[in-house]
Amino acid sequence: MDDTAEDLARRFADVRARTEQLAAPLSAEDQVVQSMTDTSPTKWHRAHTTWFFAEFALGADGTTGRAWDRPEYRFLFNSYYDTVGARHPRPDRGVVTRPSVAEIANYRSGVDAAVTEFLGEIDDLADADRVREIVMLGTHHEEQHQELLLMDIKHLLSLNPAVGPAYADRVVPPAGDPGPVGWVEYTGGVVGIGVDLDPGVFSFDNEGPLHEVRLYDYALADRLVTVGEWQAFIADGGYERPKLWKSDGWYVAQREGWNAPAYWRPSPDDADSWWIHTMTGIRELDPHEPVVHLSHYEADAYATWAGARLPTEFEWEHAAAGRPVSGNFLSLDESFSFHPAAAGPPTGDLRQLFGDCWEWTSSAYQPYPGFGIADGAIGEYNGKFMSGQQVLRGGCVFTPTGHARATYRNFFHPHTRWHVSGVRLAADRSG
Repeated sequence: MDDTAEDLARRFADVRARTEQLAAPLSAEDQVVQSMTDTSPTKWHRAHTTWFFAEFALGADGTTGRAWDRPEYRFLFNSYYDTVGARHPRPDRGVVTRPSVAEIANYRSGVDAAVTEFLGEIDDLADADRVREIVMLGTHHEEQHQELLLMDIKHLLSLNPAVGPAYADRVVPPAGDPGPVGWVEYTGGVVGIGVDLDPGVFSFDNEGPLHEVRLYDYALADRLVTVGEWQAFIADGGYERPKLWKSDGWYVAQREGWNAPAYWRPSPDDADSWWIHTMTGIRELDPHEPVVHLSHYEADAYATWAGARLPTEFEWEHAAAGRPVSGNFLSLDESFSFHPAAAGPPTGDLRQLFGDCWEWTSSAYQPYPGFGIADGAIGEYNGKFMSGQQVLRGGCVFTPTGHARATYRNFFHPHTRWHVSGVRLAADRSG
């Protein structure tokens, strides 16, 4: 990596501190509960990201007796690295009441001290470049878990029988009207997609190799679909018309009883209106905000209803290439709302391309031509998930600032919707 040892140590310290800041508003009880099999307790996120550094950067094997070497943690906090060894079942992470939250804090402190000391000596190692790559990967991995931590605690708090439990005490002002949706046109052709996997610039392995893709002329909506537009979809029977839905999606929607996006709740005062659970509590829907917490199936049904389609991930990346990566990303500022914001007034160009909501694409999560799985357990990071999932692009309001980029590929199963996902429409162009 191009970063100096001091740069890497500073980044490591900043990322590790941010996780603790995100967990700070939560009680010990909040941090232990697992609300469904797709989510994980906050305590587990804090422990797993620590285990990652202990396992892959420090080489923990449970035999040396150092303060941070805990062989049982290799079992409890390994996520999916089967090459490492046996692991605790994911659906049962919420029953791990011991070690305690306090013990996990001590574990983090011990590993942090060991990694910091280790980074001070990294230039003397024969394989310094490889170790730098692992530590840098660990920091980006932890940023992914910071986003997951917030998504998971939001889901947990939404199930709390207390009225309107909030993660953060904020007053969110009404959103401004973003105006009618516009369209931005793009000329097709043979375009480069992905990254060259330059060892001097960080990227995840699933972002490369750089390769060519043929695009046809297309157009993208200049902003995300809003709550008000989604309410029109509902009013027009969007959840009741099977012709709008893919077969699998219609089956899931019927089985789960979907009639609105996740976290929408009937108003206690008016059965024909909706409220929404947010990180700042339950409040009335704002029609100008982006609609959020949608499955791929819902996004695709809406696109069909609107006479449009979802973009491919290649169209999205082609449109995003070369643009500054700025938007509504995670902040620890006291004014941060932890919720997607309205698009702002029309500009004649794309709005909300980065931040606010992950944007569903029509592309299945598959390896790029020439993709290769890395040697060892670290090779299980991405490649093993390239089946049965859809790609999302752009980052969201829970994504740490600086973590997203035009080539970043997120992925989820098409039925899931606890993550911060929204919709940008696409259309074909003729001539």
